[in-house]
Amino acid sequence: MPPPLQSSPYFPMDNPTILSLLHPTPGEKHKSSSNGGGLLRMFKLFPMLTSGCKMGKPRRKPLLNHTAATCTIFGYRKGRVFLAIQADPNCVPMFVIELPMLTSVLQKEMESDMVRIALESETKTHKKKLLEEFVWAVYCNGRKMGYSIRKKHLCDDELHVTQLLRGVSTGAGVLPTLNHKESSDGELTYMRARFERVVGSKDSEALYMINPDGAPGPELSIFFLRSY
Repeated sequence: MPPPLQSSPYFPMDNPTILSLLHPTPGEKHKSSSNGGGLLRMFKLFPMLTSGCKMGKPRRKPLLNHTAATCTIFGYRKGRVFLAIQADPNCVPMFVIELPMLTSVLQKEMESDMVRIALESETKTHKKKLLEEFVWAVYCNGRKMGYSIRKKHLCDDELHVTQLLRGVSTGAGVLPTLNHKESSDGELTYMRARFERVVGSKDSEALYMINPDGAPGPELSIFFLRSY
């Protein structure tokens, strides 16, 4: 069992490298709120989804080659958000972490139509690959949300979500809970999409969401950075 999650929400940004990642890059277009569709908009409507599982159909052809990854954001409405990264929807997740933020907080951040999540690992060893690090500082849209520990083993709920979404490439909605038990944290919600995976170095990596509706520019970006 990993140590309990420690979090201190809304600390001021204190790392200039992370701060630079959270600013739009030159030429990057901010998607206007007038444009329709988008998985983030569907995710923001979770309080209105009361039953059923809204799944996207797997694409016949992959959007990208091996540089693409599948990312799933899921969690109970009143609980914390989980992030899972897979090479493809049929693989066991290679990275799972419970983010130090509530689903409601993430939904509020999504009102800007541009969400940037950054995870920073302060390590003193060169032996591990970047995504094998355990302790991460988590930032969302320029604010330090707290610290999280990467999951070494999946719990029943995480395995349940992985199995339900096996083979699903994109989608968002509400999933049935494990054994259909009611939870005090509300319904189990999820959003899944394909991401372009860009490796900068052994100490930096970025994931840019591929919009299924063909809209220009990423709506959701996830950054990983290791500092010494």
